[in-house]
Formats: sequence, C-alpha cells, structure tokens
Amino acid sequence: MSIVPPGRRPAPGRRVALVTLGCGRNEADSEEMAGRLAADGWEVVTGDVKSADADVALVNTCGFVEAAKKDSIDTVLQAADLKGAGRTRAVVAVGCLAERYGETLAAELPEADAVLGFDDYEDISARLGAILDGEVHVPHAPRDRRRLLPLAPADRQAPPAPSSAPVLDAPDLPEHLPPASGPRPVRRRLSDGPAAPLKIASGCDRRCTFCAIPTFRGSFVSRPPAEVLAEARWLSGHGVRELVLVSENSTSYGKDLGDLRLLESLLPELAAVDGVDRVRVSYLQPAEMRPGLVEVMTSTEGVAPYFDMSFQHASGQVLRRMRRFGDTERFLELVGRIRSASPGAGIRSNVIVGFPGESEEDLAELERFLTQARLDAVGVFGYSDEDGTEAEGLDGKLPQDVVRDRVDRVSRLADELVSQRAEDRVGETVDVLVESVTGDVVEGRAAHQAPEVDGTCTVHGLPAGDRVVGRIVRARVVGNDGADLVTSVR
Repeated sequence: MSIVPPGRRPAPGRRVALVTLGCGRNEADSEEMAGRLAADGWEVVTGDVKSADADVALVNTCGFVEAAKKDSIDTVLQAADLKGAGRTRAVVAVGCLAERYGETLAAELPEADAVLGFDDYEDISARLGAILDGEVHVPHAPRDRRRLLPLAPADRQAPPAPSSAPVLDAPDLPEHLPPASGPRPVRRRLSDGPAAPLKIASGCDRRCTFCAIPTFRGSFVSRPPAEVLAEARWLSGHGVRELVLVSENSTSYGKDLGDLRLLESLLPELAAVDGVDRVRVSYLQPAEMRPGLVEVMTSTEGVAPYFDMSFQHASGQVLRRMRRFGDTERFLELVGRIRSASPGAGIRSNVIVGFPGESEEDLAELERFLTQARLDAVGVFGYSDEDGTEAEGLDGKLPQDVVRDRVDRVSRLADELVSQRAEDRVGETVDVLVESVTGDVVEGRAAHQAPEVDGTCTVHGLPAGDRVVGRIVRARVVGNDGADLVTSVR
C-alpha cells in the first residue's frame, strides 16, 4: 500500500517502507509518523520488509517481551540484507526497543543505520532525510522517562507547543487551517480496514515489578477529550467503523485532567460519532475498574461490552510480589459483576507463570481462577527477567525448564477453557463487523473479539449484496473451532 498526499509529489529519493511490530499503540505511532512523512512529500509504503521497494526501511520495534525483541531485531536484520541488493539505502529502528536501549542497541546492532527515540518522531522527516544524505545520527542515551514530568498527575498537562500543530490531508492553504471541529490529527492510515486504534493516553504510573514499560513510555498523560473526539471523527471519515481505544492503562484516563471518571463520559460521545458503529476499550486495570465504568461499558449503545483486563495472576502472594492488587475471589467477583450486567460480555486477560517465588499452590490457585472465570481469551506468558525491573533482583527464581513446563500446562488449560467458552455461545446472536470477503467466505469479529487477539467469526449464508467490508451483520452462532466462531445468517 502506497500513501502520497493529494496534489503533492514525493521528493526525489524520498520513499520509506514502514514496518510495524507490536501492539495497537505502536500502530497509532506508525500512523502518526506516516502522517508527518507524507505531509513532507515522502511516499510511504507498507507491507513485508522483504518485498518493500523503498530508500529507507523504517522498523517500528516492540520491546515488551523477549520474543518481541527478537522479532524486532530479526526484522531489522532482514531489512539490512536488502541494502546493496535493491533500492534500500538505509535501515532505521524506532519504537519501544529503540527508545528503551538507544545507544546500546545502536552499538550492538550496527546493521541499523540509525536508532531513533520517541523524541525524534516530531521531526521524523528531517531525521530520515539527513540519514539518506549521509549524516551520522548520534543515538540517544536511555533515560527513565517518568522523571521528565511532575510526580503529581494534575501538574502534567501543558498547552501544546507550536511544533505539535497537526498535519493535514491536503496541501492547499484552506486545508491548513484548523477546522471548526478541532485540530486534525497528525496521522495517515496505513490500512483500509474498518477498525483502527485510537490513542487516548500514553505512559503509566503503576510500578509492577516485572514491567519496564513506564521507564521508556513515561508517566501517564491523557489526551484531551476534544482531541480524541476530533481524531475519532477523522477516522470515521476515513472508513473506520470500530474504534479501538488504546493506552498503557485506559482506566486511568482523565486523572491528570482532574476527572477520574472522564472515560465514562467520553465513551458515549465517541459512540455517537457519525459513522462509528462500535467503540472498544483495551488495556484496563482490574484494580481500577469502577462500578460506573462497568455500567457504561455494558449499557451504552455502540460501546462493546468488552473487558481487556490483565489479571496477570490470581494468587494473592504472587500478585503482591508483582506489586499488584487482588486475588481469585476479588477477580471472580468482578467477572461476576460484569456478566450480571451483560451475560455475553467478552473478557480477556494475560497471565504470567513462573514468577519468582511462585509455588505449586500458587499455580493451582491461578488454574482455579481460570477454570471458574471462563474467560473468552487468555494469553499465557512465562516469566523472564526484564532489564532494570524490580523483579530482576527478586529471590526465588525458577529454573527455565520449570517455567516452560508451567507455561505448557496453563496454556493447555486455557485453550480448553476458551474453547468451552466459545462453545457456550452456540445459539447466541452476535453482531459481526465484516473485515474481509473472499468469494463467498466472509470473515469478521463479534463484539467480544478484538482485532488479532480474540478469534474471529466466519459468516455463512450472507447474500452477495451484503458482503461488504465495514458492514455489521447479525448472525447466529452455530459452531466453533477454539475461540473462532462459525455463524450463519439463516
């Protein structure tokens, strides 16, 4: 897919292949960089780095877990292999791995011509242009980004700097003026799918002992509601029918704006945006779930009753070592409250097994929770040390073979339970957002299924005239294959 601003010609030698790895937050970051690049005359190409025909390969890396780091490095190396064999002249790493390790990554990965941090995004066009011109980029020294903002959330908001003025779609002068509805987002869509991430905040104030994300993403900062709504309207105008709200911790939205319940008022406004059929919230903290938020998410038309909550474990002892809150009984009470309000609500979670000090009794407690909670999707991760985290120095480390065995054990249980939960939906009626049509094969997602992580729906019996990407169709669940549902409109 190639993106060129209307009425503008890309500058000679200004073609960039943008490859995005990781989560929806990275997707939103990539589309922001694409917006800035396209507005400055670059042609932006997306797709597999191996097949990309561009002067610069820009790899937006992920630095969350070991497997993601390896995938990011492998992608940079694949791009570097293209240098000299085709058009590619430079390979540049951005994203979480690049921000987190900076100069260290640059030294250990000389195949990358430059490693850029988050602070380079605003001037991404100038950075890439200089690299193509042969200038040597000095990578940043990693720092704890939590220290860049005041400790008190209320002191973090400041007027936007002039350089953060939004990038617009068209080059003619009238379009460069902010519309009455608010500023245009600094963004270019990199796909034509009917769902898109919408960032509502960045950073995190929690101090989970296993997680390094706050150190390189920084303290929690909410985007003003008017800015979020303006971007939602822009996305709707570009064919988006489902907004997936992303952040590091969506339940904290508004705390730095003086309103701890701002998400409850924002959701109905987003759902009311013309053209938006569904709003989905991701990255919820179980400890911060409020009865009012559960009510809004289960009763507001257009808001998916979907709860993406990272419980991480269910043993109170393990959770305390993680610096998290809760236990099996509290989590089951929360799950019960959600399903009392909306029996068909989707609930997904991630869990970590093999955390330092985890006993067989702790593992059994996690299995008890999963068995009783019957979640719609479960991601199971084995613990591994993350540089600079508190857990790195904890005692009680388990041998890696024990961690692997526990991952296999819990994964098998989770797969069985998720399949059972999907089977329980047979006979239900679901609203499926159509995402792809190949002949008479129609694929999409129901309200309890987020993009790429929670399974899909295959729709049978849909008339040819209704096989339209972006349309929501009502279908009956007639079967399942694991988390994937088989549905029929007849």
